[in-house]
Amino acid sequence: MLLVTSLQTWDCKSIAKASKVRILLPGRVGGLSPASSSLAAKSGHGWHALAVAEPHGDRTAHLKRSIPFSVCAGQGHNSAEKAYTAELLAGLDAWPAYYAQMGPANSAGPGAADLSAPEPADAAALRVRLETGEWVVDLRARTAFAAGFVPGTFNFGIDGQFATYLGWLIPWGSPVTLLGETPEQVAEAQRELVRIGIDRPTAAATGCPQEWTDGPLESFDRATFADLAQVRHHRPVAILDVRRVGEWRESHIDGAVNIPIHELLGRVAEVPAGEVWVHCAAGYRASIVASILSAHGVHVVAVDDSYAEQAASSGLPLVTDQGQPTEEVA
Repeated sequence: MLLVTSLQTWDCKSIAKASKVRILLPGRVGGLSPASSSLAAKSGHGWHALAVAEPHGDRTAHLKRSIPFSVCAGQGHNSAEKAYTAELLAGLDAWPAYYAQMGPANSAGPGAADLSAPEPADAAALRVRLETGEWVVDLRARTAFAAGFVPGTFNFGIDGQFATYLGWLIPWGSPVTLLGETPEQVAEAQRELVRIGIDRPTAAATGCPQEWTDGPLESFDRATFADLAQVRHHRPVAILDVRRVGEWRESHIDGAVNIPIHELLGRVAEVPAGEVWVHCAAGYRASIVASILSAHGVHVVAVDDSYAEQAASSGLPLVTDQGQPTEEVA
């Protein structure tokens, strides 16, 4: 088995020893040495974050931290390798929807990427794109977005797993317009999108949000888990947990509603009415969801805080999917 990865967080030697896989550093798989030429490996798209499960027999084992990778099986792999692969994949929670497009894209082979600047869009052009339902994506950090954004735009910050989550949520083939503070932000986003098969944004604009609209900006509040614990004493609020099912099962706030981020667009009608406090594990996914719900007219507050470090210490009641208090689980 061949593991292709950018290895942002993993210890390569430990993984190779423990899992008996070969690890290839970034670069086109087509450039493998002759000794590796028998591998049926293809590259070009799909090297973005997918959570990796631990093959230890425990189907509920927590997921490893997301890293970019692609698994390619050699043509002569044996039954033990097949069993290992099956066990590994059985522990996965979910993976980006755009992965379904990667097989045809990889088989066709990479074309010449067009990374020239997209067509510039002024405020009038952006308004038309929003009115026709196109995706207009704001690349700014979530703190800047929450403070003021063009109504109807979605926040996929270039400072996080931008391509992974945009590729996961956007209907495949939909036109996308990019908004960035600088041309460099837009160029970085273009490079990220090409790697997942979104080869060309339809337009882009740079500057500040006041330049992107002729109307008023919108905003939403950001908060911490301590704020959430306090507000529940004063008024009823709904809690929307947008983490994956595996994260939810391990621990969640009692009474929260779980709609994983990748299921949101098909389940917007299930979002509770009233004031909705959205949280994830650290804040990035919560901001994406808050921006989408805001575009749907929902009163949102984005929790920009660490669930692992702050939720329990804030006094929020945490339980497992069986309803047991988290602290009672071994």
